[in-house]
Amino acid sequence: MGKLMILLYFILSVFPADAMENMRHIHVVRRGSKKSHRGDTVAKIWIEENGEKKIEVAWSELTADEEDKIIKAIDTHWEQLNRMIDDVFAGKKVQIKRIK
Repeated sequence: MGKLMILLYFILSVFPADAMENMRHIHVVRRGSKKSHRGDTVAKIWIEENGEKKIEVAWSELTADEEDKIIKAIDTHWEQLNRMIDDVFAGKKVQIKRIK
């Protein structure tokens, strides 16, 4: 799992296997979970379509407030997140961004 950002009590991540998918997306995993795989994902958020910014919730178990905060953080840091995702998919190590 490629951890990109820590926000509140969530980790925003990508999975290397997702590199082959057509639309770029981020998995939201609840921090403190003993597992760190797809089964602990509490939301999946699309962040682009055809290379253009398009932030859309694919599915979510988050509250409306949590979802809103995460979407705002993705929108604010969209370019940086995309660069980080490129690095993860290229096998490079990324510095996790912490947002308060």
